[in-house]
Amino acid sequence: MKAGVRFHIRDRDRDRGRETELAIGPGKIALLEAIARTGSITSAAKQLGMSYRRAWLLVAETNRCLVRPAVATVAGGDKGGGTVLTPLGVELVRRYRALERETEAAVARKLKSMLRALPAGDRDSPA
Repeated sequence: MKAGVRFHIRDRDRDRGRETELAIGPGKIALLEAIARTGSITSAAKQLGMSYRRAWLLVAETNRCLVRPAVATVAGGDKGGGTVLTPLGVELVRRYRALERETEAAVARKLKSMLRALPAGDRDSPA
């Protein structure tokens, strides 16, 4: 069994006189990654098994809470346009995944240390 860490990051901006809240977690990051792969909110939603409306609302919420949008639509072209991650969106995904890896590594180190500190007989008994 592999231990995993899932977390959500919330930032409330009350200092600037507004109640803006950005919550970013594994679901929104997976959606941004799917948009980057497919070039479409519709295709990304299908890949993740969610409705287009839900995906669109998540993208709109993310864009609204950031200084600049993470996702942009591209009009026209041979394929009729599409959706892309902006440089900010790419950086958001990169930083989130880096933080996720760092957190998983830190938790694994702590768990190993904790297990080494337990007497051998305590390791086998159920909690």
